[in-house]
Amino acid sequence: MGSAGNQPLPVTYADVSAAAEILKGVAHRTPALTSRTVDERTGARVFFKCENFQRMGAFKFRGAYNALSNLNDEQQHRGVVAYSSGNHAQAVAFAARIFGVHATLVMPTTVTAVKRAGVERLGGRVELAGTTTADRMARAEELAKETGSVLVPPYDDARIIAGQGTAGLEIVEDLPDVGTVLVPVGGGGLSAGVATAVKLLAPNARVIGVEPVGAAKLSLARAAGAPVRLEHTGGMADGLLATQIGTIPFAHHSAYIDDVVTVEDADLAPAMRYLLDRLKIVAEPSGAITIAALQTGRVEPRGKTVAVLSGGNIEYDGLRSVLGNG
Repeated sequence: MGSAGNQPLPVTYADVSAAAEILKGVAHRTPALTSRTVDERTGARVFFKCENFQRMGAFKFRGAYNALSNLNDEQQHRGVVAYSSGNHAQAVAFAARIFGVHATLVMPTTVTAVKRAGVERLGGRVELAGTTTADRMARAEELAKETGSVLVPPYDDARIIAGQGTAGLEIVEDLPDVGTVLVPVGGGGLSAGVATAVKLLAPNARVIGVEPVGAAKLSLARAAGAPVRLEHTGGMADGLLATQIGTIPFAHHSAYIDDVVTVEDADLAPAMRYLLDRLKIVAEPSGAITIAALQTGRVEPRGKTVAVLSGGNIEYDGLRSVLGNG
């Protein structure tokens, strides 16, 4: 069990292991794929942890299902509310449908068509609020108070982090001698969970967070020693544009993440195109950011290197628009 200073961390290996049992037979155990062309280009043995193949197209299902599974009957009866730029909303809507729970999802006015349609297809009720995480969070908290619904945060929650950490558990189970793990950083749930699982099982492995230049909230937090709110975030990787790293994730980042690097927007489309052309894998910009970090030399691979592809929720028109500019 790790610790932040003298304080034990909120999420332990036992929590991640328990989440894995809950998710067994429900979430997909996603593959770690390889490509000779990628190995030749990077000079390393590279594996792709394909969370774009997860149910509803992103890693978020792991945390959402784990969180809802921990609600009692009375809480489930009250329903849930969540705020998200897209993938967490879809994940909560999907998990809520499985549990037979009413779900309201607060999304930005700029939400992509495919992500909104995904929520509605899964039976969730969508409400739009502003363009920032703060806008969505404020409205979701209002709805929780007005309706009595249970708030399911996207990342600053131990149940969410434990669920996302199951992806890291699978990485080490498949590759016990993993040398480097690259993981996207948004609000920090995935990166905190993966780093926790990897470091507790393979302490010699490096875990490197990757975030967009336009939302470098973990880089800023590491420099300041605490989470700091960005005045503005922006960029192509819409799933990684949180204005502040979560408090619980940051504690885990401080204990387990070795480094964090940033990637320019201009490098995301080439990474997406490379995945599509060479591996026949569709990844959204947020999911492809780890490949961009490798392609641009922002991260030097060490040993067996795993790049987490966090999601693939991009519609045809969006994919064509992005790659047409790549």
